[in-house]
Amino acid sequence: MQDRARSWWGLRRAYGALFAEVDAGGFGPAAEGQLSAEQIVAHLVANDELMIQATEALLAGSPFAYYELEEDMHRPQLDALAAEQGGLRGLTALLRGTSDRLCGLVDQLGLAAETPVATHLREGFDLIVDEPLPWSRTLDLHMRVHLPKHQSQLHVLRS
Repeated sequence: MQDRARSWWGLRRAYGALFAEVDAGGFGPAAEGQLSAEQIVAHLVANDELMIQATEALLAGSPFAYYELEEDMHRPQLDALAAEQGGLRGLTALLRGTSDRLCGLVDQLGLAAETPVATHLREGFDLIVDEPLPWSRTLDLHMRVHLPKHQSQLHVLRS
């Protein structure tokens, strides 16, 4: 159980590294077909909300399926969320709230973290999951793959 608690600190560190990139600012326009800084942060907000729902369901003992949002399929929703929040600053504040809420819920999971959840996610061509995974594994993928991927995308937009 102590190892599991340490991994959740890793989730907070992954968000911290992402926020350091966002806070550095100075983002240029996205290349053709790529997400803008606002769209990346909006995507992370929306994904956090889905992960919060799944974690709350596990804590309540309810079944849940987790479908990560495909970036290309929900660009209009990302743009609408960015407009609603007043741009990158508002989105970043919202992401701070959703990430903090998610981390707080994850801290409460205990053994429920090992509950299998029907998981459907895709990270480019490198990672495709379409099977039940222990929720702890999905959280680990979020921490080790998903957040760093978007942190790198943000870094490229500053270069």
